[in-house]
Amino acid sequence: MEDTPMDDSTVALETPADNVFVPPSIHRAATLSGETYTHFSAVPPSLLPKPSSPSTSTSTSPSSSPLGPPCVLGVDEAGRGPVLGPMVYGVFYLPVELSDPLLKQTHHFDDSKVLTPAVRSQLMQSLCTPPSPSSSSSNSSNDLFSSCGWAVSCLSARDIGANMLRPSTSAAYNLNAQAFDATVELVRGVLARGVNVAEIYIDTVGPPAAYQAKLARVFPAVRITVAKKADSLYPCVSAASVCAKVTRDAALEVLYEARAAASAASAAGEGQGHGDGQGENEHEESWGSGYPSDAKCVSWLRRNMHPVFGWGPECRFSWGTAKDMLETKGGVKVEWPLDEDEENSRLTDYFADSSKEKDADELGSWFGTPAGLEAF
Repeated sequence: MEDTPMDDSTVALETPADNVFVPPSIHRAATLSGETYTHFSAVPPSLLPKPSSPSTSTSTSPSSSPLGPPCVLGVDEAGRGPVLGPMVYGVFYLPVELSDPLLKQTHHFDDSKVLTPAVRSQLMQSLCTPPSPSSSSSNSSNDLFSSCGWAVSCLSARDIGANMLRPSTSAAYNLNAQAFDATVELVRGVLARGVNVAEIYIDTVGPPAAYQAKLARVFPAVRITVAKKADSLYPCVSAASVCAKVTRDAALEVLYEARAAASAASAAGEGQGHGDGQGENEHEESWGSGYPSDAKCVSWLRRNMHPVFGWGPECRFSWGTAKDMLETKGGVKVEWPLDEDEENSRLTDYFADSSKEKDADELGSWFGTPAGLEAF
């Protein structure tokens, strides 16, 4: 898979900002080891079911769990097209009546692709910052934390590539299928935490009607709307896109810093004769946005390709950019032998030497040929 061509302004918006805010959704150990994981924020108490009063608990009416306020939930992703870094799916939920006033009118959420990296980072930081004890309850600077919840699923580059490169004998697990499973896991996780999700809005993957019907079969009790450009139409989807994008940007920084530190340590160990000049050109060594259409990303891939192992867990080996580079730009070609038909093999075939004459002593062939006295 490849991304669509991007101009310089789009590349700038997709490139992580300096000193990017690192949200709690960054699990450093999992990110560096190439593991896929999910992160759920704490559910605001105002969104949880109210405990039943003693008088209510003795009621003879059929018992039913109390519900919290009806919530709207948005789903969006970041990093579908890059060759470097994870693809992150995000969900964002809040009471239905707060969606437009809080997200659109007060905090001006929009599709993350049209917000600058600095604005995205600031919005995410506000979402993750609890109000100070001295702040007024009417202060809107921390109302995101008090009224909203969110979650992300980070699909690592390693796992994306491994799933897409499964042997032909295995069932195909393409990016659309992985995206669907990530969405379902996140929504189920929010529901399991007691949130009363009444409406779901999702930016489409493929034809909207087919995707909506597929999700409706999983969540029949929830009203689901799947639409193109949902991240610019529905504020909760815009907020989900910000959560996903800031998490991906921070993950890219964590991966790059670890890779740069390892390269610097390797260069120091090899002494003055390394000749890479990595220490002098650290800024130029950056991999940029991670998209194949970003010249800085392609240049980084060429400079840092191992001829056998390619790259680390930051790279999606199933992308054409990576595969072509390994095949045509100096990668070692490995030819794996075909598996032979072993249906008619005998156990003794693994021990007996087939070059021996057929009338050779079978016991000697099994344990080895006896040595004559001349050997001593």
